[in-house]
Amino acid sequence: MNPERRREIARKGGASVPSEKRSFAKDRDLAAQAGRKGGEASRGGGRTRTRED
Repeated sequence: MNPERRREIARKGGASVPSEKRSFAKDRDLAAQAGRKGGEASRGGGRTRTRED
């Protein structure tokens, strides 16, 4: 895909999502909650991994 077409598609990113669904910029608590959820899913949620030898 040529770079111009890629830019055109990227420009449309998020346009189909209603503004009430794109609320992280408006709701700091919601953004923090989502960040915590993502961190836990990526094993970053306070868990420690130990290596047993």
